[in-house]
Amino acid sequence: MSLDLSVDRSSPVPLYFQLAQQLEASIEHGALTPGSLLGNEIELAARLGLSRPTVRQAIQSLVDKGLLVRRRGVGTQVVHSKVRRPLELSSLFDDLEAAGQRPATKVLVNTVVPATAEVAAALGAAEGGDVHRVERLRLTHGEPMAYMCNYLPPGLLDLDTGQLEATGLYRLMRAAGITLHSARQTIGARAATDGEAERLGEDAGAPLLTMERTTFDDTGRAVEFGTHTYRPSRYSFEFQLLVRS
Repeated sequence: MSLDLSVDRSSPVPLYFQLAQQLEASIEHGALTPGSLLGNEIELAARLGLSRPTVRQAIQSLVDKGLLVRRRGVGTQVVHSKVRRPLELSSLFDDLEAAGQRPATKVLVNTVVPATAEVAAALGAAEGGDVHRVERLRLTHGEPMAYMCNYLPPGLLDLDTGQLEATGLYRLMRAAGITLHSARQTIGARAATDGEAERLGEDAGAPLLTMERTTFDDTGRAVEFGTHTYRPSRYSFEFQLLVRS
């Protein structure tokens, strides 16, 4: 590992936290790629003039975040970078590509179902009427990141399973001439059910991020209603707040 790492001993920021931040930035910016080895704690401590417990604490904080993993007989290895998703009308597929990830999709369900009361209200459709349901598992570097369930009005566009696994839903909608204009979105968190835990590789009851979104086209028509769950160790939402006087 040849990284430009340094610590400022005059800073009030703890030394372990300074090191952890620099390592996390190196992972996010691709200087440390998934699968690469971090190196020996003793060598890193000597190089930076830090105690071994300080280096161990920095590394453990990134292990706790899911960015590093300790493998017996191998060492400390980079797992992946965490995706910070801006709150804007974009698809997870596009956000992952923009973050330098390698998104992959597994379509679990692609069918027509009767609209529940919740789905009918979101899409402005008749309860019990036909809606298209798509369930997908989104992965990066072969690991699950998010489970996505989306409902669309029938006949809106051709939802081919092969295309859904090759690209993002919003790209398919735009290619079909649908202009995505705005969305109403709610973000939350809850414990994983047994099924969600199994799909996402988490323990039952583990915390998950949730997102519910209704998307509208430029005519004001609801074109998609989605309920998504995300692994918080792999994913976060990023807000930009403006101060009004």
